[in-house]
Amino acid sequence: MSGHSKWSTIKRKKGVNDAKRGKLFTKLIKELTVAARSGGDEEANPRLRTVVQNAKAANMPHATIERAVKRGAGEDADVTYEELVYEGYGPGGVAVMIEILTDNKNRTVPEVRHVFSKYNGNLAENGSVAWMFEQKGLIEIDKTAIGEEELMMAVMDAGAEDINDEEEVFEVISSVPSFETVKQALEENRIQFNQASLVRLPQNMLAVKGKEVEQIITLLEALEDLDDVQKVFSNFDIQDEELQNLMV
Repeated sequence: MSGHSKWSTIKRKKGVNDAKRGKLFTKLIKELTVAARSGGDEEANPRLRTVVQNAKAANMPHATIERAVKRGAGEDADVTYEELVYEGYGPGGVAVMIEILTDNKNRTVPEVRHVFSKYNGNLAENGSVAWMFEQKGLIEIDKTAIGEEELMMAVMDAGAEDINDEEEVFEVISSVPSFETVKQALEENRIQFNQASLVRLPQNMLAVKGKEVEQIITLLEALEDLDDVQKVFSNFDIQDEELQNLMV
C-alpha cells in the first residue's frame, strides 16, 4: 500500500493553493451531482453522505453543496455525467488508473491520451493494469485528534482491515462492504475524519528512483489537473529520502 500512501503524502505536503482548491471544488461538485442521482437524502444515500462530508471537510460553501445535490437529484436535467475508468503506464512502466466523470467522452479521451504522451507514458487497453489494484475504503483521520490505539479499538470490530501511520494522518483501510460500517463507528465514537472515499490500492509495488520519480509525479499531477479526472492511482514506490527531495 506504500505507493498509494506516498502519492497521498506528496499531495498533502505540497498543500492546496487557490488554483488547486478551485479544481477540487469542480471535482467535488461533479461527484455530488452523480451521487445525488440515487436520491438527495443523505440518510438514505450513503454515497451522497460521504461526498457531502468530503465537501464540508474541503470548506466548500453550503450553498454550493446544495446546488450540486439539487442538480443531481433532478432539478437540473441538462447535465449528465458518465463514470469511466482509464488505464495506462507511466515512466518506468508504473501502472496508472484514472477515475473519470465526464459529460463528453469524446473530449476526455484525447485530453488524457495527450497528457500520457507528453509525460512519457501511454494510455492502455481496459484490463491492462486493473488486475494490479484492489478497491478498498480509505478514511483519513488527523493524528492530532486521536491516538492509534484508541482509533484501532473504535474501528477494528466494525470491519477495518488496517491502519497506516502516514505522518500527519492515520489511514483506515476497509473492504468496500465494510466502508460505511467503519464510517458509522467513527461517527458513533465522535472521531472526526478529514475525508473518506473508495480507492484503488496497488497489490504489487514497483520501485522507482532518480529522474523517473519526478517524471511520475509530474504525470500524475498533470492527470489530476484535468477537469474530468476525479482520482488517480499508481503502484510506484520510492525511498523516503527521495520523497523528502521532492518537498524541497
